[in-house]
Amino acid sequence: MKRRDWGLFLLRLLVGWVFLSEGIQKFLFPGALGAGRFEKIGIPIPNFSGPFVGIVEIVCGALLIVGLWTTLAAIPLLIDIVVAIGTTKFPMLLKQGFWAAMHEGRTDFCMLLGLVVILLLGAGNLSLDAHFSQAKAAPDMNAA
Repeated sequence: MKRRDWGLFLLRLLVGWVFLSEGIQKFLFPGALGAGRFEKIGIPIPNFSGPFVGIVEIVCGALLIVGLWTTLAAIPLLIDIVVAIGTTKFPMLLKQGFWAAMHEGRTDFCMLLGLVVILLLGAGNLSLDAHFSQAKAAPDMNAA
């Protein structure tokens, strides 16, 4: 294994874990982090969109952690984090200023950049994507 593979594994673990845990919390604390929060910030149909985003974060976060369908899993999370920044951090920037928005948005900005890196570089060799790709490429010695 190369250092790049370990780096991508740790990045997937970090980004995936944040989304997985945030998704779970949307169900554990729906008033503060799920539908209630979505209603407060003006997301349409909060009783649908809150749980829907929670499921996306749980499923796609778990897929990132194990490195399965990694690029495909990163796309909805990228949309998720762009919407989160646009609906919470951008208004904060306008109302409270640059430093308040940077402080509150540090995790969001890290998740955004982490997802971009994952999209650019892929899952790496320490992933189920690589395992299945190598298994497909290996010739079947029992076939004849």
